[in-house]
Amino acid sequence: MQVFRGQFKIKEKVLALGSESDGNFSFYDGKKVYFSDSFGDLLDEDNFKKFTVAVNDFIAKNDAPNVVITDLHPLFRTTKWGKELAENYDAKFIQIQHHHAHVFSAVGDYCLGGRTSREVGPPQQFLGIACDGTGYGLDEKIWGGEVFRISNFQFPISNKNQIKIERIGKLEDQTLIGGELAIKEPVRMLISILSKCMEKSEVYSFVKEYYDKNELELLWNQWQEGFNCLETSSAGRVLDAVSVLLGFSPNERPYKHAPINLLEKNSGKPYEIEPVISSLSSRVPGSETERSLENCEKRFFNSSFQEVAQNDNLLELQTTELFKYLIQNLDKDKRRLAATVQIYLAKGLWEIILCHSGLDPEFIQKGLDSRSGSGMTIPVFFAGGMANNKIMSKYLSSKGVIVSKEIPRGDAGLSVGQLFYYLLSFRTIH
Repeated sequence: MQVFRGQFKIKEKVLALGSESDGNFSFYDGKKVYFSDSFGDLLDEDNFKKFTVAVNDFIAKNDAPNVVITDLHPLFRTTKWGKELAENYDAKFIQIQHHHAHVFSAVGDYCLGGRTSREVGPPQQFLGIACDGTGYGLDEKIWGGEVFRISNFQFPISNKNQIKIERIGKLEDQTLIGGELAIKEPVRMLISILSKCMEKSEVYSFVKEYYDKNELELLWNQWQEGFNCLETSSAGRVLDAVSVLLGFSPNERPYKHAPINLLEKNSGKPYEIEPVISSLSSRVPGSETERSLENCEKRFFNSSFQEVAQNDNLLELQTTELFKYLIQNLDKDKRRLAATVQIYLAKGLWEIILCHSGLDPEFIQKGLDSRSGSGMTIPVFFAGGMANNKIMSKYLSSKGVIVSKEIPRGDAGLSVGQLFYYLLSFRTIH
């Protein structure tokens, strides 16, 4: 159990129960933040029992919570149990979106590490990148490659207004054929991506090692009909599929992040490739979004923009284009291709930050807002399981993006993010 002191003056006792895949909890008692060790995958009965016993013992030795926080996913064991705890203690029950919590775990690390001070100025916003394998999104899709703008926020923490979070970018949605089964068998994800740009016979040539023609026919029809399929913007699932395509991973995931770890382990020097970013926004000439897109094309980078269906105010990093590139270059060094993919994702997400914010990259690197002329800091945070990826985190860190140093970057630090989201959103902190 780690204990952090903070200059907080909130009377509420807040319990955050984290995620399910890497169980942990955090507790705020008005003066300190307590952060537990990981209990592992809470789908394991023994792990879940140890987790619940530890939480109950902590409450018995300290104090009952006034607020209980869980993930947004309605079927997580932590969500169901957290609701029961809230009812038992007559506490408020709060659910926080998975990737919002990831970003705020990096913010919590930043604050608890003493890296905030009045000397850095009072910004009104920061930006966050959250990349992982799976998280229940606000649109009920599976998120996992997200960019957010968070406003009404200040360092030092002194904000009385509820924080506003805007999803400004994401990875292109791809399809999990068979839902969660596609996580265990990443070739299913590969089939759905290749099916966007190839005929069935061509797709078969890349997956025949894993499925025969009849099996592919079934999966192809399932993809076309959308039966038991889920859409996802997950960075983790894209990297899983790449790892299989390049021959580094078999069609299985024996442990969490296994295909991704093999991809990173076998990475060399990346090839040069420019990310392809599409606008999903309704663009009105002369609008702030239009000006940001113009800035992107003229000042900041050389990405190809494709105008697609008018939808939410989002920028989307295209991953189908990435797989087209891989297919066209499979005769090249596979290790270099592996690194190229990871850089593509990191670079594309960074360029979304530049596009949507309209900020000069040199000022972001220095932590300054070039538009205000006041020297305001504009922190950009990177969190989620993919923040442990050395290639991606190194690239983003070189741009001035902040990653956690003390709090785990993946689900093992999620409860801290839930806690800080609540503390910064719903109550005044001094």
